[in-house]
Amino acid sequence: MSEDANGAAAATPAPSDGPASFGRVDSDGTVYVRTRDGERAVGQVPDVRPEEALEFFVRRYTALELEVSLLERRVRGGNLSPDDATASIRTVTETVRDANAVGDLDALLARLDALSPLLDQKRAERRAERARQQQETLAAKERFVAEAERLAQSNDWRGGVNRFRSLLDQWKQLPRLDRATDDALWHRFSSARTTYTRRRKAQFAQQAERREAARQAKEQIIAEAQQLADSTDWGPTTGMFRNLMSRWKAAGPAPREVEEDLWQRFRGIQDQFFSAKQAALSAQDSEFRDNQRAKESLLDEIETVLPVTDVDAAKAAFRDFLDRWSQIGKVPREAMRPMDSRLRAVETAIRNAEEERWRRTNPEARARAEDTAAKLEAQIAQLEERAAKAAARGDTKAAREASESASTYRQWLTQAQQAADEFRPE
Repeated sequence: MSEDANGAAAATPAPSDGPASFGRVDSDGTVYVRTRDGERAVGQVPDVRPEEALEFFVRRYTALELEVSLLERRVRGGNLSPDDATASIRTVTETVRDANAVGDLDALLARLDALSPLLDQKRAERRAERARQQQETLAAKERFVAEAERLAQSNDWRGGVNRFRSLLDQWKQLPRLDRATDDALWHRFSSARTTYTRRRKAQFAQQAERREAARQAKEQIIAEAQQLADSTDWGPTTGMFRNLMSRWKAAGPAPREVEEDLWQRFRGIQDQFFSAKQAALSAQDSEFRDNQRAKESLLDEIETVLPVTDVDAAKAAFRDFLDRWSQIGKVPREAMRPMDSRLRAVETAIRNAEEERWRRTNPEARARAEDTAAKLEAQIAQLEERAAKAAARGDTKAAREASESASTYRQWLTQAQQAADEFRPE
């Protein structure tokens, strides 16, 4: 602080830029802020340097600026309803207008005012959204009615009941339309349910007759299966048993009191045939085991390329591996998945290594990394120049802060250069 010719302390001029440029400190420590309405006092901080007094109220401004920024993001992001956003804007506006802070308060008020057109847009969007939801509700209920009317004429006696229940649950979750439209759609939906229920009851009246027919059909299937039980013609007989199973399923359920007994008899005959088939085929197991050992040996050999350090050599080795692999016959079923997993792991590792090689030679990624490093170098140069100028004028604090910032940027530069080096061609 300087003194005038009469020895009185003069007001400290504000810095030339930044929030502090909107304030000043009087000789008694009173801090003022300038707005478009003029100058007003925001507080007094006695017994400190004018710069410290200004900084105290600048920090308040910074907090207000952050609050305005957060509100802008919430409004633009649609996190607030238009009414809630209006109330929040009003509250923050009053806070900014009367704030005891030093900074461009008029700019903050202008930013808050600029949110009003956005709120009008949000309100229009909400009205459009409500209209869209009504249209979607109408379309959904019309779909439900159309499906219900189709179900009412269908013969899906099991799934239809559950589907009607699901449609009803979904209907209840939808908002109501205008009364006339909603009542008309509901009447159609309810009528379809009634029609379906009546037809379903009539169907159940015929069910006993169909179950008896199914019992007779399954007795015939069991008799035919018994004639195949001792066959050693494994392939064709397996197909015949498959056909018998299809006929069994097509016959439908027999009366409950005999259904389980019929199934156990038929299944016992199938088990007799397939057990004999399994015993006969077990002779092949020795050959399959030899094939398994041969393929596992090949897997051991190809896995020596892991981890992949030479992509081209690994690809060539894998092609040779596949040629030799295809010449070996079948392996036991239980060995297929583990062996396939090992094969896929090698294949994936080679593919990943090839993709990594491409990534490291990607010119666009390398250019981006180098551009980042160049920008950091430019920023460091600016900070170092700022530190030198501050030191020259005796502002040690500013020089120290600029030097510390430059040091931080140099650390980032080191990381950016390392990232750029990763993209150097091999």
